[in-house]
Amino acid sequence: MRVVYLDNNATTRIADEVKEAMLPYLSEYYGNPSSMHTFGGQVHRRIEIAREQAAALINADPEEIIFTSCGTESDNTAIMSSLESVPHKKHIITTRVEHPAVLNFSKAMARKGYRVTFLPVNRSGKLDLDELKNSLTDSTAIASIMFANNESGNIFPIDEIAAFVRSKGVLFHTDAVQAVGKIPVSVKELPVDMMSISGHKIHAPKGVGALYIRRGVRFSPYIIGGHQEKGKRAGTENVASIIGFGVACELAKNHIQAINTRIRGLRDRLEKGLLSTCPDARINGDIENRLPNTTNISFEYVEGEAILLRLNEYNICASSGSACTSGSLEPSHVLRAMGVPFTAIHGSVRFSLSVYNTDEDIDLVLNVMPGIIKELRELSPYGRESK
Repeated sequence: MRVVYLDNNATTRIADEVKEAMLPYLSEYYGNPSSMHTFGGQVHRRIEIAREQAAALINADPEEIIFTSCGTESDNTAIMSSLESVPHKKHIITTRVEHPAVLNFSKAMARKGYRVTFLPVNRSGKLDLDELKNSLTDSTAIASIMFANNESGNIFPIDEIAAFVRSKGVLFHTDAVQAVGKIPVSVKELPVDMMSISGHKIHAPKGVGALYIRRGVRFSPYIIGGHQEKGKRAGTENVASIIGFGVACELAKNHIQAINTRIRGLRDRLEKGLLSTCPDARINGDIENRLPNTTNISFEYVEGEAILLRLNEYNICASSGSACTSGSLEPSHVLRAMGVPFTAIHGSVRFSLSVYNTDEDIDLVLNVMPGIIKELRELSPYGRESK
């Protein structure tokens, strides 16, 4: 039975074009890009092409891109660099719905004596921008606010947020891991200082990412060693993955229109079908401002883990939240911050699509899901409360 993969916010399949571009650099072209000889120099030149491809995806200049190992490293680097650049400032602003790469890093900084403001969201997952503005002080070193939420799909008004933060002389970073490649992003139009990107969210391999650093922004390297990445990120480059990442960025740029038309249509059909056939189902998040590939639906009076296990029997892959917290029995911190009711928070399922999804994928989910929910509610001690 084929796999119906609807967990693309967790990771994506490697595109065939990406794999083909990588293979020669796993065998034939194995030189160190830092070497003086031609054999290594040709590898270095190919990395610079990948840098141009990554920059083009977000309308940046190539020299503003450094390659990292993942989105987490990019997030950690951006925050730590900001703190070290203004050591007299001890205040961080972020949100309660960030990815653990920002949320837990900020908590770690709090344990080291930094003051952290975790901005709340409302029931739709929206930020109160007045609360953000009131949180800024003379001691604020950085505000780090995600571009789009990995669980709800909510898109935050980064242009407005970044403009205000920077007008107060505070550095602004955004975790754009879920946004880049799904919606148009241009750093020429967004006043962000730093932006994180991850390869495996856009059909590149795991273990590679990038950090955009606006020209002129004071930067302190997080990984110190050799001269790689012009001294901004030491360590011998993950050559094959960087080259694959570059190709994935080029593909993503070409796929954005399809994601915002065909894939959005599949998402909407899935959502409408589930809401009409599964009683006591509700969408979590801002319906008007969210990623075109993502829906987060709560099925009341049912455990989300049970739903996922039953879907798995049909080779349907979905998620109950962030893959980075899937080992936890605690309900999603994002849905908790949004005030999702107890009867619904444990029954949330996130479906996230990619350009590889088809009408047949959606048909299968719509065919099996009503029966799964009905069966689980009959077995649930809360099932009798369902309408």
